[in-house]
Amino acid sequence: MNEVEIQAGHTVLSGNLTIPKNAVALVLFAHGSGSSRHSPRNQFVARTLNDAGLGTLLFDLLTQEEEALDMRTREHRFNIGLLAERLVHATKWAKPQERTRDLRIGYFGSSTGAAAALMAAAETPQDVGAVVSRGGRPDLAGDALPKVQAPTLLIVGGNDDIVIELNEQARDQMRCQVKLEIVPGATHLFEEPGALEKVARLASDWFSLHLTPK
Repeated sequence: MNEVEIQAGHTVLSGNLTIPKNAVALVLFAHGSGSSRHSPRNQFVARTLNDAGLGTLLFDLLTQEEEALDMRTREHRFNIGLLAERLVHATKWAKPQERTRDLRIGYFGSSTGAAAALMAAAETPQDVGAVVSRGGRPDLAGDALPKVQAPTLLIVGGNDDIVIELNEQARDQMRCQVKLEIVPGATHLFEEPGALEKVARLASDWFSLHLTPK
């Protein structure tokens, strides 16, 4: 794993880049509100992707100052446009890097980060080959939903009733290949035994299917 710094306009974002040997793709993680690149759930999923030959970039969508402000005011966590912009900057950063420039790119978004991932994918369709949402709020991507071209997998816990409904509404607005996968018995954070493993396997299979050169 390499610690990296990503220039995003006037801001510098910290990230962790892991590229397994013979990697076929790179998955950028967009975390949800109140989270960071240190999220144990996203790190768990990232390790599963690494084991499947997929590179990962976990990075902070907000600076430490922005995060501290958000914890008090919550003003950034639902600023999907800002989060999507940061994800686009990270994608542009990865394109010329020696270790990542030949890799196809996918997005893994959690919570509000899923909306940011879909919005960013709609903005840069030529760069993004697949999207996975975990317990996400894709509905917050709004007008971007019909513009997404990348095959998208929406993963929701079976006991996360409101979020299931919001994902179904988002799915119905999308025109790309989209699949809703419900993990039985799981709640919003997939803390039940085996639930996060299921999420990681579904994500790994989706990215391997859509990002591996045919």
